[in-house]
Amino acid sequence: MSMVLFASVVRVRDGLPLSASTDYEQNKGIQESKKLLKVLSKKLGNLPDRCTLKAVQYNIHFISSLGVGYMMICSENYPNVLAFCFLDELQREFITLYDTLRINTAVRPYSFIEFDNFIQKTKQRYNNPRSLSTRINLADMQTEIKLRPSHQLTMLDLGTANGNVHAHSAPYKGIAPNQRLEPMTLPGIISCLLSLLCAALNLIRGFHAMENILQDDEDELNNVAVFFLGTAACLYQDLRTYPG
Repeated sequence: MSMVLFASVVRVRDGLPLSASTDYEQNKGIQESKKLLKVLSKKLGNLPDRCTLKAVQYNIHFISSLGVGYMMICSENYPNVLAFCFLDELQREFITLYDTLRINTAVRPYSFIEFDNFIQKTKQRYNNPRSLSTRINLADMQTEIKLRPSHQLTMLDLGTANGNVHAHSAPYKGIAPNQRLEPMTLPGIISCLLSLLCAALNLIRGFHAMENILQDDEDELNNVAVFFLGTAACLYQDLRTYPG
């Protein structure tokens, strides 16, 4: 069935949810789409002001203006023109009711919970297009969408792979990708310190053995070589463990 399923208003700066429609849907697909919507809400400041993400069975549309984003989840066959008219109506009402100072100083999630009622009523109207009386606005929006289509997002824009969300990384250039080094753990630090200590002991023993080189003792020369090889091996292990 073609319908609006969920809508929310968020602050662009940090993705703080300010208001949302009442959620009666427990469908797994919708819940997954809401997770994607949450990820998108954190990225609004870096995205165009009108975007669409086509997910399996559902679409996510959003617009942003004056530091506030208006987002929705709808079925995949819901008309784009209705979707963006719906978001535009939320935007016009929200900026009429709330000033920028109040929006910017909001601390708690859903600080504008009283706006939920308007979202819910508007959602019900747009789920019954025959009752809509904004035919002129629909025509204007249709023209605007043709002149300036919404930006089509992909899962790569969200930084998702195999269904998991992660920080988006820029494409690499060159023969091999850049690798992000993991921070050292406590066992790794202890191992590094012990290796350095062993290297220092081998170095001291090597210098002591060098004092006997004047006797031209072949065994002593071999001992010196072994000590310095051990020192070099410890240092090499440290460099590989903690390359800086």
